[in-house]
Amino acid sequence: MQRKVFVAGATGYLGGHLIPVLLQREHEVYALARPGSEQKAPSGSVVIQGDALNETTYSKQIPSGCTFVHLIGVPHPSPAKAELFRQIDLPAVQASVAAAVSAKVEHFVYLSVAHPAPVMKAYVAMRIAAEDTIRRAGLNATFLRPWYVLGPGHRWAYALLPMYWIFKRLPATRETAMRLDLVRLNEMIAALVEAVENPCNGIRIVDAQQIQHVRI
Repeated sequence: MQRKVFVAGATGYLGGHLIPVLLQREHEVYALARPGSEQKAPSGSVVIQGDALNETTYSKQIPSGCTFVHLIGVPHPSPAKAELFRQIDLPAVQASVAAAVSAKVEHFVYLSVAHPAPVMKAYVAMRIAAEDTIRRAGLNATFLRPWYVLGPGHRWAYALLPMYWIFKRLPATRETAMRLDLVRLNEMIAALVEAVENPCNGIRIVDAQQIQHVRI
């Protein structure tokens, strides 16, 4: 079924890979881009100018009843960026939720993060707070919880794969290693597409193990 899909974070790393796939599958995609970045939106999408931190700049341009995909976040997160998570990640979700409620969207797809986790505490805390914001708004929502997405420009974590192989086979570390498993870019995009095409009622959580096995 063809859907109208509004993507916040359309000009970012995942948005740039997701939108062409959605368009190939004949969905109508609306791409949020700040003024001056319109040319970065994937060709074929309907570009919506707006400030991701201020829902009043774009909420009236969201198609009623659409699927809202939120991909906004500080790039290359690290413990040193804790303040940026508070300034950007959570406010962006709060703006998206307000806009989604105003537009009466059918389904909200949120790129969260695997938790609990022993590291990146500020980042994880902001993503948990964002999930709570979405729950309180009463939106039907899918939370995708990868830990790290391997792909072009995000290859350093490949060096960790042998460690993951070991940890997943040790009883003491198996559950944590599987929850915080690494996913590949094509798996992440497939999981996002699957979430768009299969809206849920209530809240659905898709963890790293599920992301790795989605097929579209």
